[in-house]
Amino acid sequence: MEDLFSIGELSRYQNISRQTLIFYDKIGLFCPAYVDPHNGYRYYSASQIDYLDTILIMKKIGFSLDEIKEHMLHYNIDSSLAALKRQVSVIDRQIQELRLIRNRVLHRCGQMEEVTERRGNDGAVTIESQDAQYLLFRKVKAPYTLKEISIATKQCFVDSSQKHLPIYFQTGVIVPLKHIRDGRFTEASMAFLPIDRNGEAPNILRLPAGTCACIYHVGDYPSIGRSYRKLLDYCAAHNWSIVSDAYEFCINDYITSQDENEYITKIVFYVESARP
Repeated sequence: MEDLFSIGELSRYQNISRQTLIFYDKIGLFCPAYVDPHNGYRYYSASQIDYLDTILIMKKIGFSLDEIKEHMLHYNIDSSLAALKRQVSVIDRQIQELRLIRNRVLHRCGQMEEVTERRGNDGAVTIESQDAQYLLFRKVKAPYTLKEISIATKQCFVDSSQKHLPIYFQTGVIVPLKHIRDGRFTEASMAFLPIDRNGEAPNILRLPAGTCACIYHVGDYPSIGRSYRKLLDYCAAHNWSIVSDAYEFCINDYITSQDENEYITKIVFYVESARP
């Protein structure tokens, strides 16, 4: 038809799919100038191209389709300026959030790079000075199997999402020292996610700065007992008194590998010198 574009032509000119144009029509955002009553074909006028440009630009800027639809009912220079300024604030918040996420992803990358060098050195115990850190936790219900640990971990992720908490994309568990001394190495009492100190929630635990005995366990989780035995033996042989439960930080786990033999877990005990 003269001065009208078919949906296929408009799709090619604007580099937008036919399905998107049909969807925009269905929600009342961008409707064709004419629909052939005999075959239902949609046709668009030349003047609508600029209108579609505006929609696509606003979408690129980050406006939702509902916001675009509401804005374009009656828009002018004043309403457009106000809308764009509001969107700048939204973009600024997104940039800040992305920077935080980037820093946490880099933190995870750094941990993984560091421990890949330790994969052939499974079982080396070190004494380290730990900085204070924060954990978003959930209690693990009895009987403390891997199933209950997984559920508690998922609850931590839900908490972090609902409360917009700054987690580090890492999981971990707390295993009571009594369980460890009884040989119940996989019976954790709490699951946790390391979190930035700026997070606020009632289920955030602060670990103080202190001296810690550490070991990296390489292998699947059920085999972690061998690393606990080495750590306990080392502390006993070198007069280190264990003064905390065990904190396990998953460096490489199901999030970053499908091979359980590649799993790397950092086990941490707070210790004090037992020498007189």
